[in-house]
Amino acid sequence: MSDGGQQIDTRTAFAKGYIEQLKSVLDAMPWNELSSVIKALEKAHAEDRQVFIAGNGGSAATSSHMACDLMLTTPKTGGKGFRVIALTDNVAAITAAGNDESYANVFVAQMRTLANEGDLIILISGSGNSENAIRAAKFAKQRGLKIFGFLGMGGGALAPLCDGAVIVPSNDYGPIEDAHMIFDHLITAYFHKWLNPNNA
Repeated sequence: MSDGGQQIDTRTAFAKGYIEQLKSVLDAMPWNELSSVIKALEKAHAEDRQVFIAGNGGSAATSSHMACDLMLTTPKTGGKGFRVIALTDNVAAITAAGNDESYANVFVAQMRTLANEGDLIILISGSGNSENAIRAAKFAKQRGLKIFGFLGMGGGALAPLCDGAVIVPSNDYGPIEDAHMIFDHLITAYFHKWLNPNNA
């Protein structure tokens, strides 16, 4: 076999190994915890509550993706999705808050104006130790929001601040963030059917 062939085999083996690792993580997931998030979102939708989603880095991208899905993908065309805001998306607000206060307050600064008692926030963090997410959770608790976390690495400092936390059983950011995106698509598929029972 040529060196080129061996390199291809090595890459294929790596890909298969990664997928096997991800499968083992998903098989060990506490899916009952995700059910509690779905139940809270059902209530938020029924009561027309505001939903917030926030995270850093890759989790910021997941936050934006999930906000889009909950708002626009869950209903059929012309239907009503969730009132949802990704606190990661307003670059002007984030940079203003980061400059005037600190990066640790970029989510709290927005929530001071936007959040009301009874609203819901989903905080996404691979480590569970992002300071701006921790501060957002503490503020949300004071304001009377429901708090849920999509976490990993044992949940970190964020887990005990949440009303419910779905903790991916991994210490590797790749599978953790993969799982968080699966949560989004699973929840989106559920509500697409739940909001459109006759033609989903």
